[in-house]
Amino acid sequence: MLDLFTIFSKGGIVLWCFQSTSHILTSSVNALIQNVILQERPTNTYEDNGLLLQYKLDNEFDLVFVAAYQKILQLSYVDKFLNDIQLEFRDKYKNELADKRYFQGLDFSQTFKSVLQRSEAWGKSQSKLPKQMRTFDESDKSKKTVSSMIERKGEEKPTKKDKKKEVNFASENAVQASPALDQPQNGTIDDTLAANRAKFAQKMAQKKKGDIKKSPKSPKAQEKASKKPRVWDLGGTSKDLESLERTVDRPEDAKSHFTPDTEMVGQMQGSIKDLEVESSDEEFEEDENEYVIEQPESKKPAKGGMFSIFKGLVGSKNLTLADVNPALEKLKDHLIAKNVASDIAIKLCDSVAAKLEGKVLGTFDSVATIVKNTLTDSLVQILRYGKDAAGIAMEAIKFARDTKVDVVLIDTAGRMQDNEPLMRALTKLIKVNEPDLVLFVGEALVGNEAVDQLVKFNQALADYSANTNPHLIDGIVLTKFDTIDDKVGAAISMTYITGQPIVFVGTGQTYTDLKALNVKAVVHSLMK
Repeated sequence: MLDLFTIFSKGGIVLWCFQSTSHILTSSVNALIQNVILQERPTNTYEDNGLLLQYKLDNEFDLVFVAAYQKILQLSYVDKFLNDIQLEFRDKYKNELADKRYFQGLDFSQTFKSVLQRSEAWGKSQSKLPKQMRTFDESDKSKKTVSSMIERKGEEKPTKKDKKKEVNFASENAVQASPALDQPQNGTIDDTLAANRAKFAQKMAQKKKGDIKKSPKSPKAQEKASKKPRVWDLGGTSKDLESLERTVDRPEDAKSHFTPDTEMVGQMQGSIKDLEVESSDEEFEEDENEYVIEQPESKKPAKGGMFSIFKGLVGSKNLTLADVNPALEKLKDHLIAKNVASDIAIKLCDSVAAKLEGKVLGTFDSVATIVKNTLTDSLVQILRYGKDAAGIAMEAIKFARDTKVDVVLIDTAGRMQDNEPLMRALTKLIKVNEPDLVLFVGEALVGNEAVDQLVKFNQALADYSANTNPHLIDGIVLTKFDTIDDKVGAAISMTYITGQPIVFVGTGQTYTDLKALNVKAVVHSLMK
């Protein structure tokens, strides 16, 4: 039994909703939108607090169909139910959806009940059927691997046409050679030996004639190359004296003037430039013609006329998975060849396919262009920096609470004390999540520069916090402590300025290399 079924637009307007429980499930739907739909995850299911949510997108009308039920039930008919209910809703309210009349008070209860009953009956009938073995295409062996896609020099796999040619060529040779074997032997053995000797003598005579007739060498090749004088690069000759003469003013010298080169002006400014990447638009433009949606060929001859031209320009087509899959298959191979993990490439392509299914293809658009642009947008969204650090930390703490984890370690690497936006984000993270311990991690190798970093870091936390009593640094972690020998003065300076203890010192690259500070050893090193 479904606990919740709702239909809403991608803008957030709820068109119709059914709920069979008194529990408020809004937070679960919002979590599905935030963690799956907005991030374009390839999966169509999401689990939240023991509730399993499944959704289906309608890209033509920008609608989302969501069904929620208890995970323990394991309902098998939900996929069929979502497909059927989407078609029923589209057919019934097609005009309202096209005009975006969302506030008409849609009466969809009877249709919903009938579709749900049909789906439940179908699920019961399917559960009684014996399970079928999966095909080879559904197995893991049928999937492509990265090693099978690597092309090495000198390893050319013969195509099917080449194999057919080889077979035909071999069969023709066999046919031609067979009559020679089947020829009847006429005459005696002496006659055969005499004929073979005559042929051998004739071949030897032709060989001797070929050795006698040799092409004479050309007279130029027989002549020895005469010795050429050496020419020095900067030596100069008598012909260069005229151009080097400067005792007399010449009229062409007065006309010559120096023109400064201004191409490099302004090119050495101190700004960070973007990474230059060669554009590969030409490669995709060449492949666009490979993924044209094939229209069924009509047996009737095409009618001519001027209006037939405009008829070909007008109209559109809804994209299906069969139209998009060839282009996605090539893009998946392209991503794997560019060192993207195979499972990640498959998930990216599945996400693009789910986003494009049902979308209307423009008149002058090709499938390859739309698939490429959609994948580009998804990659830009993944790589763009701009996530809320406080929100990510809150989700991690919530997950740790649910899974009974005692300690959550939040690493905020890269927070420069002079970078105001990054320090404001760090202050917000501390204010929202209220951590038990805030540790400053600095290198012991930099000496007194680490002291300056610590002071500015602590001051930035105080300046950018809105609280009257801000949460400052509670302790210090000094890394690379094994590289400074007896120059441990920075440890004294940092502890003296902040009044906070040194919790750990790092002597390696693993967690086991975090050691407690040996106070006596530090004092002994200072007093040597």
